[in-house]
Amino acid sequence: MAEENHQEELGRYFWRAGERIALAQLPDRFTVRMKRGIAQEKVARDYHATHRRRLRRQNLDEFAVDAEERDAVMERVRRGGDVEFASHVYAPTDEPQAKLYLTDQITVQFKPEASDDEIEAITTSLGLTLVKELRGVPRAYVFRVEPQATENPIKIANRLAGNDKVLLSEPNMAIASRSHYTPADTLFPDQWHLFNTGGPLLSTAGHIDAVHAWDLTRGERSVIVAVADDSCDLHHADFQGLGKIVAPRDFAGQDFEPLPELGDDNHGTACCGIAVAEETGTGVVGVAPGCALMPIRTSGIIDDTSIEDLCDWVIEHGASVMSCSWGVAARYFSLSARMRNALHRAATVGRGGRGCVVVFAAGNENRPVNGMVTETGWPNNQPSGPTRWLAGFAAHEDVIAVSASSSLATKSAYSNWGREIAVCAPSNNRAPRTYPQVTVPVAGRGVVTSDRVGPSGYSSTDYTHDFGGTSSACPTVAGVAALILSANPILTAQEVRSILQATADKILDHNPDPQLGNRFGTYNGAGHSQWFGFGRVNAFQAVTEALRRLEGAVRQTVRGSSSPALSIPDNDPDGTRDTIHIGDAGNVASIKVSVDISHAFIGDLRLTLTSPSGRQVVLHDRNGGSADNIRRSYDAASTPVLSALAGEPLHGDWMLWVQDLAASDLGTLLRWELEITIRAGTLVEVEEAPGAVIPDNNPLGLERTLNAPESGQIQDLQVSVDITHTYIGDLTVTLVSPTGTQAVLHNRSGGFQDNLVRSFRFTDTPSLQALRGQSSEGAWKLRVADLEAVDVGKLNRWGLKISR
Repeated sequence: MAEENHQEELGRYFWRAGERIALAQLPDRFTVRMKRGIAQEKVARDYHATHRRRLRRQNLDEFAVDAEERDAVMERVRRGGDVEFASHVYAPTDEPQAKLYLTDQITVQFKPEASDDEIEAITTSLGLTLVKELRGVPRAYVFRVEPQATENPIKIANRLAGNDKVLLSEPNMAIASRSHYTPADTLFPDQWHLFNTGGPLLSTAGHIDAVHAWDLTRGERSVIVAVADDSCDLHHADFQGLGKIVAPRDFAGQDFEPLPELGDDNHGTACCGIAVAEETGTGVVGVAPGCALMPIRTSGIIDDTSIEDLCDWVIEHGASVMSCSWGVAARYFSLSARMRNALHRAATVGRGGRGCVVVFAAGNENRPVNGMVTETGWPNNQPSGPTRWLAGFAAHEDVIAVSASSSLATKSAYSNWGREIAVCAPSNNRAPRTYPQVTVPVAGRGVVTSDRVGPSGYSSTDYTHDFGGTSSACPTVAGVAALILSANPILTAQEVRSILQATADKILDHNPDPQLGNRFGTYNGAGHSQWFGFGRVNAFQAVTEALRRLEGAVRQTVRGSSSPALSIPDNDPDGTRDTIHIGDAGNVASIKVSVDISHAFIGDLRLTLTSPSGRQVVLHDRNGGSADNIRRSYDAASTPVLSALAGEPLHGDWMLWVQDLAASDLGTLLRWELEITIRAGTLVEVEEAPGAVIPDNNPLGLERTLNAPESGQIQDLQVSVDITHTYIGDLTVTLVSPTGTQAVLHNRSGGFQDNLVRSFRFTDTPSLQALRGQSSEGAWKLRVADLEAVDVGKLNRWGLKISR
């Protein structure tokens, strides 16, 4: 047993530059070096694996399989005779997104006293063959691990590192290079908010680090950003490209062309450009240039119906993110029940049940999103004295409210603020238009973005160099959210919010606000600033975290196929239908549909996929003209509407409906296939920092509530509490699940000890075991009671981490 443990330990680290680096195996990946003449398609087919990438220089191919089958598949591959070498894919345990690929080479430097005979004996016994001497390094050689070796190169290298004749032993680990991608778009150097290295009126802490994020993803067409605004000039070069525009809508003109019409319809084009301007080699580039755009022209007049129509459109047409750089023309505006419900539906029902990420600008009055200000200096003394401000849309609990920071990484003087601010993003700087008037200069650069084509825009050049306000900050955050979802499409809207907040940069501004004198540029104990929320968004860190969560998720792929050889009735809207039954449980993360149809004029055909719940997606709609036959695959990248099926229940009958809608030509549905990735188990994290006093000697105590936004069965649970108290033996702490099940976490133990700061888990808190398998969705309550007199305390913070 000791030898087995030692063997296992040898594979958990490697040496590099004298440092021992801990390793983890990626749960669903492996690499192979195939024998000459063996194609990657054969390995993929024979072992039910998905080819992910080719490492040409290392002559390796990376494959993905279901995590629970990885080791069994690798064993079959090794025995199958198709490969020379097979290995796990690794990552440093503290940087799981950095994939390491093991080659069959080891570098070894021997001590001067090691003789040639000793070196040969040591290396031969381990199955090593000399490749070359390492020039310039005495007694150092590169060896190849031969197929007959009984251990992999990591274990062999670690065995050698422990040999008293060896100075150094390192396996040759391959890792992807990072190019720090820079777009060729001609105005990109002026887009300081995306990346800058300093300059006049610029702080290197003022940008969102987009270029490093673009090394990981520049956005996927399957991720759709809806920008609801006054219009979008769809003729602009920045919005061209295959699949760029999805489901445009003009609610003002009651049509589907949200083009500028009024003389000042310029705002929306600029917002669209900031979020997703296409990389074209000229002009500007958006935060998420590879993502699709859903341009929506609003009417400019807000009521219950207009908000419902907007949210319904976004839900029905599969938008991933909705960016809204507007509010209402009133100091105090609370949302109606219908408005609140419409936004809640978009944020929870949208994107196939995972939620559309809803982003709103905080506003430009230098006032609280929701709070009181003593007003002075206004014309005619209106308003005057204590005045309540409320921006109802930005204050909605499902909305990501965005404030603005300047190019100098300070508060933009106009930006609204308050506890509702989630994050901030870079924008311009200017004095607010509210009173008392700011007479001192404020410094900062404007944002460069797309502009309405021609002389009617902000400028006559089709680009503006001075866009700003929280109107600019909002689509910047929307673009970062789109990059997050491009990297990890299985995240919920709440998870995207948590990533944006957790990875934001904590910029500081100790200066007083020049208008009101406030100093809100620092962060409280919960990490929140009234000016900056949880900080300025960092695109690179956010995408990195999204990928980390994706790599840690275990996913499963299921397949089904049918070969019906059904005739397609000519010129008959009833068409023909065929079903594939999927018996597995779960929800769809992604889906690919492959069809093989024989037909002499595919412009006659419409193909519709229907999920077991009845949701329909049109795959092919009478395009292709006189071309023969449809033999192709549809996925979310090529057919963005398929992303609408994300979150759909997997189990049941999936139906393909084929219609021939014109006369003369005949055809046959020969075969079709489904490949569905089941949505991975996810981690829901919610917390609050109430700083609430615990009533002394009162059995009713204190009760706080946290809402978990998404359903799913609880697999694991962690409850963290931070309680200040001078005698924790007075306390009971109880968790109540949404179903009413109570779990006592702490019951008057600990005597006179101070403070209760700890986490409770299934493994160390038996009472929590009763919650396993329950639904995670709903209101979770924490009850803290002090049952003795004298000592007092407060609940500083508590939170839940729910694995489903």
